[in-house]
Amino acid sequence: MDTVIGVCYEGGVIIAADQSNGRSILTYQTNLDKIARLSSHSMMGVSGPNCDLVNFTEYISKNINLYELSNDGTKLSTKAQANFARGELAAALRKGPFQVNVLLGGYDEKTKGSLYHLDYMGTMHKVKHGAQGYAQHFVSSIFDKDCMPNMTEEDALNVVQKCIKEIHTRFLISQPNFIIKKVDKNGVEVISFGGDPADT
Repeated sequence: MDTVIGVCYEGGVIIAADQSNGRSILTYQTNLDKIARLSSHSMMGVSGPNCDLVNFTEYISKNINLYELSNDGTKLSTKAQANFARGELAAALRKGPFQVNVLLGGYDEKTKGSLYHLDYMGTMHKVKHGAQGYAQHFVSSIFDKDCMPNMTEEDALNVVQKCIKEIHTRFLISQPNFIIKKVDKNGVEVISFGGDPADT
């Protein structure tokens, strides 16, 4: 029942995710951070069971950091990070699959902001906007109507906030809190959150 939303704009990417953690008929918490920082200029919004969410995000982020340390500070591009994550999802299919769907966004000097849509089957597409979870049924029309080429950060944030409002209005399952992060030339930054992830 997770929701992850991502929008590219001129010079960066915004990713939003609900903060609910639940199973069966129970809600455990409403301040979970489902957007993991992978490097100084990349992040990954993940939907899926909490165990896989934590295992997969930590595995990918630590291996990206290890690559940088092992290769004299060489940083992987956002595309390379997305391909690595896709490869790990595909390799895990025949061992112990990660039940996660991912929106991976980052900023590079050459390509500026880029966003990649990955699913648990190991498929990957570069997109300008995307959503994971039941949210995609509610927000696709908003993307079609409001997402334009060369959007500013403010335009992209308005689109994300419209999507969140639509989910609050239409979706049967309660998702009271959302965390919103952006990545641009200055790195990963939290824009807002409903429940403080540090308050556990």
